[in-house]
Amino acid sequence: MMRVYEKLSEFYGNRWLVFVCAMWIQSCAGVGYLFGSISPVIKSAMGYTQREVAILGVAKDLGDAIGFVAGGLCEVLPIWVILAIGVVQNFVGYGLLWLIVIGVLPSLPLWVLCICVFVGTNGETYFNTAALVSCVQNFPKSRGPVVGILKGFAGLSGAILSQIYLMINASSEASLIFMVAVGPSIVVIALMFIVRPVGGHKQIRPSDGLSFSLIYGICLLLAAYILGILLVEDLVDISQAVITSFAVILIIIILLPVTIPVLLVFFSEPIPPAEESLLAGQEKPEPSKSEQDGSEVILSEVEDEKPEEVDQLPASERQKRIAQLQAKLFQAAADGAVRVKRKKGPRRGEDFTLLQALIKADFWLIFLSLVLASGSGVTVIDNLGQICESLGYNDSSVFVSMISIWNFLGRVGGGYLSEITVRKFSLPRPVAMAIFQVVMAIGLFYYAMGFPGEIYVLTVLTGLGYGAQWAIVPASASELFGLKSFGALYNFFTLASPAGSLIFSGVIASGIYDYYAEKQAALKKLSLGSMLLNSLQDDDSLSCSGNICYSITFGILSGLCIVAMFLSLIVVYRTKRVYAQLYGNSRS
Repeated sequence: MMRVYEKLSEFYGNRWLVFVCAMWIQSCAGVGYLFGSISPVIKSAMGYTQREVAILGVAKDLGDAIGFVAGGLCEVLPIWVILAIGVVQNFVGYGLLWLIVIGVLPSLPLWVLCICVFVGTNGETYFNTAALVSCVQNFPKSRGPVVGILKGFAGLSGAILSQIYLMINASSEASLIFMVAVGPSIVVIALMFIVRPVGGHKQIRPSDGLSFSLIYGICLLLAAYILGILLVEDLVDISQAVITSFAVILIIIILLPVTIPVLLVFFSEPIPPAEESLLAGQEKPEPSKSEQDGSEVILSEVEDEKPEEVDQLPASERQKRIAQLQAKLFQAAADGAVRVKRKKGPRRGEDFTLLQALIKADFWLIFLSLVLASGSGVTVIDNLGQICESLGYNDSSVFVSMISIWNFLGRVGGGYLSEITVRKFSLPRPVAMAIFQVVMAIGLFYYAMGFPGEIYVLTVLTGLGYGAQWAIVPASASELFGLKSFGALYNFFTLASPAGSLIFSGVIASGIYDYYAEKQAALKKLSLGSMLLNSLQDDDSLSCSGNICYSITFGILSGLCIVAMFLSLIVVYRTKRVYAQLYGNSRS
C-alpha cells in the first residue's frame, strides 16, 4: 500500500504530467478564437449592426492582449490562484453574456456587453500565463519545444471546442456561449492543482528526447486529423453519429500524451542516484539572487576582459580559459592591483524585472521585430474572408482552417527548430525568428506578385511564420531576461500583435482596399449608367475584386517582414555571447 502511495505521489509531482495538463488547459484556453462563431449569435439576438459587432471585437482583442495583471500576479501568487482568477473571469464574463443573449437578463447597453466580452476573454491570459510559467520553469533547457507546443494547442483550441460543440448538437445557437463559459472553467478547475512548478530540473531522464518526439508525433496527428475532419464536414453531408465519432476520436488523441508520465512513473525502472545527480547537473535552474550576488562582480569583469575568440573554442577549452582569467582577476582584486567595478542592474541572461527590461535595447528590438512580423500575420488572418472574396471564392472556411492548422504547425515547428539552433549550433534563438520572418516575407511577396495559387501559398507560409514567432519570442525572452518576471515579460510582448494589426490592418490594408473598391465602383457606374447610383451611396456596400485589393498591402508587409528579419539579426549579434554561455556545453 505504501508503494502505491509513493508512486501516486511521484506521479502527481512529475513534470511531464504538469506539461500534459498544461496542454489540456491550452486546448480550451483560446476562447477568443471562437468569437467569429459567437458574434453572429449576438448580432441576431441583440439586433446589432456590423459596426456594433466590430466594437465587441475590439473589446475581445483588448481582453486577449492585456495580460499585465496576470503577469504581475504570477510573481506573488501561487499558480492555482492565477488559474482560479482566470476561471472566475471566464465564467462570469461569458456567463453574463449568455444570460443577456437568451433574454434571462434584460437587454443592456452595448458597453455592458463589451465589458462582459473583455472580462471573459481576459481570463485566458491567466490560463496562458500559468501554463507557460509553470512549464518553462520545469523545463528550463527545453524552452523552445515547451513554449511552441503549448502555444500551438492554444491556437487549435477554437477548432477543438467547435468540434465538441458539434458533438453536443445543441438546439439553440446561444448554447455555444454557454459552452465557452462552462467548458474551459470545468477543465481548468479539474487541473488547477496539478499545473505548477515541481522542480523539473531535477527530473532529467535519458528518455526525455523520446518523450518530446512522441509529443511532436501526436501534434502532427492532431493537426492532420482536424484538417481532415474539417474538409469532410465541409464537402460531405454527414450524420450526427459520424460527427460524434469524430469528436470522440479527437478527445482520445488529445488525451494520448498522458501515457508519457504514466509510463515514466509506473512502468520504468528508477534511475540510480549517481546517474540521477549526473543528469540533473546538465539542467540546472536559474540561479538565485544570492548566488548571482556572490560572483557577479568578478564574472562581470570576466565578460568585459574575455577576448571574442574565446567563445569560438571548444567547450572544455573555453571553460578552462575563462577559469584562468577569473582566477587572475580574483588575485589582482585581492592584491589591490585592479579595482573591480560593480554592476548596475542585471546582465543579459540574469533575472530582470519588467521595468529593468524596458530600458534594454535588446528588449525593444525583439518587440519591434515582433510588431512588424506578427502584425503582418494578424492582418492576413483578420482579412482572410475578404481576401478570398476578392479572388472569387464563395467559402473562406477552408482557408481559415488551413491557416489555423499551419499556425499550429508553425508554433510547434518553430519551437523545435529554435531548439536545434541553440542546442546543436549554440546560435542565439532569434536566428530561427529571422528565418521564419523570411518565410512570411516570401508568402506575402508571392501574393503581391499575383503568381498562380497565391491564396494557398499565402495561407501556408503566413500561418507557419506567424505561429513560429509565438514559439520563439517567449523562449528568447526567458533566456535573455530570466524567469523571475517571465509572466510580465510575456504578456508585454503579446501587445505586439494588436499594435501591428492596428496600423497594418486598420490603416494600410483597409485604406488601400477602400480606395480600389471605390475606384471599381466608379468604373461600374460609368459603364452601367445610373442604375447603380442608389446602391453605391452606402460605403458599406462597396467591395473590391481581384488581386489588386491586397497586393500592394502585402508588398508593403513583405518589406516590413524583411526589416523585422534585420532587427532579429541585430539581436543575434548582440546576444551571441549569452547563448554561447547558456548552451555552449551542448556542442561538446
